[in-house]
Amino acid sequence: MNTKLPPLNALRAFESAARLESFSAAAGELFVTHGAVSKQIKQLEEWLGVKLFERHGGRVRLTELGWRYLVQVQDGLDIIANATAQLLQPDRQRRLVINSTPTLAMHWLLPQLADFQRDHPEVELRLMTSDRDIGRLDAPFDLAIRRGPGDWPGYISQPFLDEWEIPLCSPALLERLPIREPADLARHTLLHADTRPTAWQRWLTLAGVAELKPAAAQQFDHFYLALKAAMDGLGVTLGPLPMMQAEIRAGTLVAPLAGPRVPVRGYCWIAPRALMNDPAITAFCQWLERRAAALKQA
Repeated sequence: MNTKLPPLNALRAFESAARLESFSAAAGELFVTHGAVSKQIKQLEEWLGVKLFERHGGRVRLTELGWRYLVQVQDGLDIIANATAQLLQPDRQRRLVINSTPTLAMHWLLPQLADFQRDHPEVELRLMTSDRDIGRLDAPFDLAIRRGPGDWPGYISQPFLDEWEIPLCSPALLERLPIREPADLARHTLLHADTRPTAWQRWLTLAGVAELKPAAAQQFDHFYLALKAAMDGLGVTLGPLPMMQAEIRAGTLVAPLAGPRVPVRGYCWIAPRALMNDPAITAFCQWLERRAAALKQA
């Protein structure tokens, strides 16, 4: 056993401060004072003989060596946490915490989770939603789903679900104001989401009507609210396929135009490198890939 280990409390302070980019935020997370975190970081830097942080006023930023060290430290802490959880709960179900973006969770992932549970009753799933970067999440997770590809040091990631956008609206709205070509959107209210600020302009440009002026526009702070507004007949939104196929099959939404279908960033699963040998995580990642592949063939 390698006994040349740095102080473990200092490692925890380093990981928290590096992830949050703030000694004060790390102090709050660890329930200690700002001075205690600063002292532990200084102790660790002296023990290692390297500078881990650059100080800029009230903010801190990792040095290049600090970044390299962080990836390895996070792996080690994840291994310890996972081993401890398995030791303390040997006969219980393996709990798998999934952190997904809200829209994907509601419209694609959640309706299909029963399929995974039937095949893996030994795994207890806990689904959480967030749009935040995985490095800034308040709660730990075993697997995250985000748009990608991205740069996630310390994690393994894999694209699994492609996506493209096309106008969607309610059947009642389409019956009242038909849409036979992109120019017909000028008679409609276009529904926008703050999380996709350039989506409509990109689609209109590719459809050859970049200068189109809609009858009105409505703004929502999140995409799923724009989708709900479209279902309620308030206007036309740009909806993601294949995510919204269930709503189209159910008749709550229709796609009046065949195209253009504008590709957007797809989704990746993201797992801590240290947990990739966990059978539950492996099973869930493979299940995600199978479900996405089935959509392509549908």
